[in-house]
Amino acid sequence: SFLDRFAKWPITVDLLSRFRTRAEQSGVLKKVADGKVDILIGTHRILSDELKFKRLGLVIVDEEHRFGVRQKERLKSLRTEVDLLTLTATPIPRTLNMALSGIRDLTLITTPPENRLPIKTFVRQWSDELVREACLREIRRGGQVFFVHNRVDDIQKIEFTLQALIPEAEIRIAHGKMRERDLERVMIDFYHRRFHILICTTIIETGIDIPNANTIVINRADRFGLAQLHQLRGRVGRSHHRAYAYLVIPSKNIMTTDAVKRLEAIESLEELGIGFTLATHDLEIRGAGELLGDEQSGQIHEVGYPLYIRLLEQAVTALKTGKNPKLDRPLDHGTEIDLQTPTLIPSDFLPDIHARLVMYKKIASAPDTPILNDIEAEMIDRFGALPNPTQSLFRITELKLKAKNLGVKKIKLGGQGGRIRFSPDANVDPAKFINLIQDNSRDYQLKGPGNLQVKRSFENIEDKVGFLEDFFDKLGVPISD
Repeated sequence: SFLDRFAKWPITVDLLSRFRTRAEQSGVLKKVADGKVDILIGTHRILSDELKFKRLGLVIVDEEHRFGVRQKERLKSLRTEVDLLTLTATPIPRTLNMALSGIRDLTLITTPPENRLPIKTFVRQWSDELVREACLREIRRGGQVFFVHNRVDDIQKIEFTLQALIPEAEIRIAHGKMRERDLERVMIDFYHRRFHILICTTIIETGIDIPNANTIVINRADRFGLAQLHQLRGRVGRSHHRAYAYLVIPSKNIMTTDAVKRLEAIESLEELGIGFTLATHDLEIRGAGELLGDEQSGQIHEVGYPLYIRLLEQAVTALKTGKNPKLDRPLDHGTEIDLQTPTLIPSDFLPDIHARLVMYKKIASAPDTPILNDIEAEMIDRFGALPNPTQSLFRITELKLKAKNLGVKKIKLGGQGGRIRFSPDANVDPAKFINLIQDNSRDYQLKGPGNLQVKRSFENIEDKVGFLEDFFDKLGVPISD
């Protein structure tokens, strides 16, 4: 494919895999070391210590879930500044977690090829009649069948069983323990439609594109992971014909709870482009995985997932802005503002508790004033005119955004004044701050480092909000780091 795509370009493309002879592999290794190969395509053989790149710039990992953490770290270590692009229909939980946390960039391709149809998926217990009917239906319409049995020890027994069930079909076997040339010959014969049913292991999980094979039977589907099932199902339906996937399972009594969840997920999601949705199900079932360790699945028991995500967001945000994350400091909960007035969404205004929690979350998570204004407009559009406590909630949240930018830690204002406390690293111009106190000595008095006393009376919430807005405007734009 690469040779065809770059045929008109002065680009050298080469291949490294176990299907090449030792002499051919040695030649490729030498050309790569001399920088005479522009694009090298290969299997895990590329990870060999023998391979030395002259100026590696980009690593593309196709079907990322086929590689372990150590293997991907080895790829990145080939050059310190290498760009890494991973491709997969179902990201592993650890990778998905890193993407959702902002550590890695994520791009979704959700548009299927033209005329591609969704694959009909069935989860059924083994039945001779079911297997025979599924295979014969495909063969009679001129197609071919994948039969996945992931145990090499008794794969020939399955061949005898199928041959007895479907005597009119020609059947062959393919698995990873076969000699390279024999395996290659079987796959080429299947591609050229020289037999009907291919009994195979998960060796066909990736990289196989046979448009004429549009039925797949997966034996003991409960033993496969969610990503594996999705990848195997993707081996069929690669043309304009309707494809079928049969997931054959034993009695539900002997399956694990996670296996049942996986099968329910794969059966319910058969639309095109749902790999990302399946990956999120996998994340929920298996856990997020270790960020810095080797484990691709597992929970973060010590701190809990929500706290872990907040700590991670804090570190990622600091690094993206060019700062060193201050890991020894407690989590920043934002500016605390107490104006001694109700700030809430009343239950009689919005009775649905779930909807109220969603709106509270949206308001608290608003990163700036324009988005906060959009949320306020959305609430008015959906639920009507806002009651006073909800209006106060929006006004105080807007004040928090301004106060946080200036480094204000806490504000408390009552009817007879109050106090404004700044954090030690407040982002305020000292000259403006001193001038503000000197010019308004009747309203302000400095009480120790970072504590400003407000000596002014307020009649209502509007007075307090107006006073604070004027205070923030007088302090001006935060100084740059």
